[in-house]
Formats: sequence, C-alpha cells, structure tokens
Amino acid sequence: MKQQRGGTLLGLIIGVVVGLAVALLVALYVTKTPVPFLNKGQNRTPEQDAAEEKRNKDWDPNAPLYNKNKPPAPATATPKPAAKPAPAPAPAVKQAPAKPASADPLGDLARAKAATAEPFVYFIQVGAFGKAEDAETQRAKLSLTGVEAKVTEKEQSGRQVYRVRVGPYDRKDEAEKIKGQIESAGYETALVRAQR
Repeated sequence: MKQQRGGTLLGLIIGVVVGLAVALLVALYVTKTPVPFLNKGQNRTPEQDAAEEKRNKDWDPNAPLYNKNKPPAPATATPKPAAKPAPAPAPAVKQAPAKPASADPLGDLARAKAATAEPFVYFIQVGAFGKAEDAETQRAKLSLTGVEAKVTEKEQSGRQVYRVRVGPYDRKDEAEKIKGQIESAGYETALVRAQR
C-alpha cells in the first residue's frame, strides 16, 4: 500500500480556502455586484456632463414639498407682452377689526389648553416592586405585548419602591380603555390619578 502524504491540518486549511472562495463567488452572483478590479469605472463624456449640468441648473431641492401652487420661477430674459389697462379698483369692503397680536402666543395656547383640560393625568400601574430587576422584568413582559411602560422610583414608608406604569393619559376614558386591554392580556392593573 502507498502511504498518503499531508495531514489533517493541511486538509483543513485547503477546505477553508475552497469554502471561502465558493462563498465569495455565490455572494457576488447573488448581489450581482461587479467583480473588483475587472469592471473599471464608467467614463463619462463631456457631452454627458454638460447635459447633466444643464438639467441641474435650475433644480429646486424643495420642489416635492410644494403643493400645486408652486412659487414663481426665477425671472428670465424673455420679452414681456404688452401691458393691459388696469381694471377699476373694487369698492372697499369694511372688515371686522382684527384682534391685537398677543405678546405671548405660546402662553395663550397653554392657558387655552389648561382651561379645557382636566386637572389630572392618569397612569396605569402594572406593579410595584422592591427590586429594580423585578420591575424591569415586568416592563419587558409588557413590551412583548406591545405596551410601552416606564419604571419609576419612589420612596414609600422608608423603603424604595419601583413602580411599573403606562401613561400618562390626559383623559380618564382613554386610560380605562388601555387598562382593559392590559388586563385582557392577563395583568393586574390599577388606575392612578395624579395632579398635573
């Protein structure tokens, strides 16, 4: 019998090199990318560059943002048609006096919201724990059901308590609706009202 040459290490190295080469070829075929060092960059002619420059000369990056009422194009040197006589002015229409502009529009908005909003905000508490790890576990379980909760710390009776809460909600009926959804997922909840 003829003795074989080489060993396990040489076979392993050759196998890895062949495997990497096959993987590279498959990746190039699947992504259909040009093979490096074979496809040179596309050379452009001066005519192509001039055509692109002409296309981009009056390009407006905000064009997609306009509604149907596009702002007027920049003035060009085109001859203007003969001017038509101006129409007679329309009779003046008496308008109601406008409200004077407030010096603090954001403050006005905040006061208007405060006048219509409830004096409370609502949270849905899904647990209170003595350890932060337990509260984070509960928050993670809630996030798996699609509910985003927050963990807050509070000192209560000389001990640190970690509360898992969902919210805040401005209206009680909105909070109760979410509370029902969380309870239907199998969690015990409590509706908590807090002063704004």
